[in-house]
Amino acid sequence: MAEKMAMAKAINESLRRALEADPKVLVMGEDVGKLGGVFRVTDGLQKDFGDSRVIDTPLAESGIVGTAIGLALRGYRPVVEIQFDGFVFPAYDQIVTQLAKMHARSLGKVKMPVVVRIPYGGGIGAVEHHSESPEALFAHVAGLKVVSPSNASDAYWMMQQAIQSDDPVIYFEPKRRYWDKAEVDVEAIPAPLHKAQVIREGTDLTLAAYGPMVKLCQEVAAAAAEEGKSLEVLDLRSVSPLDFDAIQASVEKTRRLVVVHEAPVFFGSGGEIAARITERCFYHLEAPVLRVGGYHAPYPPARLEEEYLPDLDRVLDAVDRSLAY
Repeated sequence: MAEKMAMAKAINESLRRALEADPKVLVMGEDVGKLGGVFRVTDGLQKDFGDSRVIDTPLAESGIVGTAIGLALRGYRPVVEIQFDGFVFPAYDQIVTQLAKMHARSLGKVKMPVVVRIPYGGGIGAVEHHSESPEALFAHVAGLKVVSPSNASDAYWMMQQAIQSDDPVIYFEPKRRYWDKAEVDVEAIPAPLHKAQVIREGTDLTLAAYGPMVKLCQEVAAAAAEEGKSLEVLDLRSVSPLDFDAIQASVEKTRRLVVVHEAPVFFGSGGEIAARITERCFYHLEAPVLRVGGYHAPYPPARLEEEYLPDLDRVLDAVDRSLAY
């Protein structure tokens, strides 16, 4: 039966189910055990499964991921937490030069079933290094899957699918959505991990987003509807691979596309989407693909982050500019 729960709780329940189902699943990270994580996403797991399966690690991100790689080589399925997005960079070398390449380097003989959980994005008033959106850095790396749920149901099922994957998955959790609640049916048949989903039908323009910006795009579509504009909202769910077929199908219907993400627009994932869709849909587009995102600047202090992050007005402005062509 479906149960309404917050995203943080949905991830917790998904990890619990995976730990129960497979003794080779491990959870590792800074403060994930006794504390239950700084956002309490892993609350109660160490109590129920023991400290040999839910492991409090030293404050050493490179060591956490390196250890997970070794465990994966021995047949385990580690789920590691990077406590905050900005802390991942000490582990970037391990992720890029080892984790992402093991499968190819071994000609497919070595599997790397490692999930790297990263709470990411802004909107919580955090201090420096706690509100980054580095998804494009990982999407650029061949051999990594990069996903980001926008709601509790997807958070539950995408975690299940990530843990079952034999390839490494970078699982970006939008921390500002941890407390948003939605119905979660733990007996449902989930959509494929990398399949985008239309969550609001429209005819005039497509809004494409993932993770924390999907809810904003729904609000934009609702506001635009009051002015007689019909916007389609596409939840991409996966950044690598990207479901270009779903984006193309939507754009061929609406003929306009605005891509929204928290990360800076400059060299962001929206640029790849814009380029590919321009190639695929050149004769369907009635306006250039527009992008809305953060600025090409270091993430600002908390008192300024609402000026930095995309909001309703900035996305509506892009919608108006697109419809004006």
